[in-house]
Amino acid sequence: MLHRYPCGGIGRRQFLLASSLFPIAGQAANSAFGQIAGKTTHHGQAPAPSRIPGLPGLYPGKVIEARNPRMIRSGARSQEAIKAAMDRGIKELTGASDAVEAWKHFFEPGDVVGIKVVPNGKPEAHSSFEIVLEVIDKLKTVGIKPSDIFVYDRYRGEFLDAGYHKILPSGVRFGGLDPDGDQFRLDFPSFASDPVAGFDPDTFVWMDLVPYGDDPRDDRKFRSHLGKLVTKTLNKIVAIPVLKDHGSAGVTGCLKNMSHGTVNNVARSHSNTFTNVCNQFIPQVVSHPIIRQKFVLQIMDGIRGVYHGGPFSQQNGKWTWENNAIFFATDPVALDHVEWTVIDAERKKRNLPPVAASGAQALDPLKMEGFDVRQPQHIALAGALGLGHFDFKSSKGRRFSIQHKIVDV
Repeated sequence: MLHRYPCGGIGRRQFLLASSLFPIAGQAANSAFGQIAGKTTHHGQAPAPSRIPGLPGLYPGKVIEARNPRMIRSGARSQEAIKAAMDRGIKELTGASDAVEAWKHFFEPGDVVGIKVVPNGKPEAHSSFEIVLEVIDKLKTVGIKPSDIFVYDRYRGEFLDAGYHKILPSGVRFGGLDPDGDQFRLDFPSFASDPVAGFDPDTFVWMDLVPYGDDPRDDRKFRSHLGKLVTKTLNKIVAIPVLKDHGSAGVTGCLKNMSHGTVNNVARSHSNTFTNVCNQFIPQVVSHPIIRQKFVLQIMDGIRGVYHGGPFSQQNGKWTWENNAIFFATDPVALDHVEWTVIDAERKKRNLPPVAASGAQALDPLKMEGFDVRQPQHIALAGALGLGHFDFKSSKGRRFSIQHKIVDV
């Protein structure tokens, strides 16, 4: 099938070739996409290349878990305790002796930075306001102007419902890539007055995958286009996923936040109960060179986790628990595998089956699984594509293994 919009896309053949050549392909992508993935100016000049390598980033395989029992107690959060965990975690990740110096490993004056939040677990399990505000404070401290900071999600409605716009400092910009919340969006409406909204017609991921029952002769169905904010405005992104299980993907962490939070036409990945293909969709989207380049830091909010019923905190947080941890990594595969083990451990305490064994056609003790079988294996498949380290003990040696360090604050 011919691509009607060949510019900027990555098709199946290129995708498989790139994955087979990693890390050479990763290095080539960083070079070839240097201008696209570099700093954006406000005067139309070509952006400067980023100095940070693409995924798995500056610290492959390294996951820091900063634990502080004072971050949340009986629902009450402590900004002071969260700040202490944030400072300790970023220092442990980078090896810096000072938290501000640690942030300078990733960001510098002139950067235009996105903060990708997850609002859909509100009010119990969304990206915590305290973490968002701490990230903004540190970005400003290293010299990023408030007007060059964008806090965003895929859907504007979910972002506003969570209330992020009410807590942001003056000058920080915000919004959603899709103002209408359309999971099957195929068109490119003009949102000229909104600097966050809209998708790039020239930058997409092609997959031989359409929603079940749709017309495969419509080639728009095969593409997921990246948000214009990501392709045209930002040069770096810090993501704040949340520690959650997920009925389709098994768990939703760094990788799914990057895939489903960056492109349109996402519902084709799980359009009904029996065509769940998150195992394909998530790694392939995250493999796009622009996404690989721009997501430079992952800070997973594990203050309160969701062990069942995710990604929403259903029934007033019935299946959530106060976990009191924040995770730090540049490697989304390593961090998501750690998340997977944490959620499975909590599910075991609650007499629930592991996420990989759960589904309507698998184990479903509560009779509420929405898909035949969950697919947390997308994490391993992302690792196989060179997006990060998956094994806790790699046959290739310690250098290729996950190094998960827990620090108490």
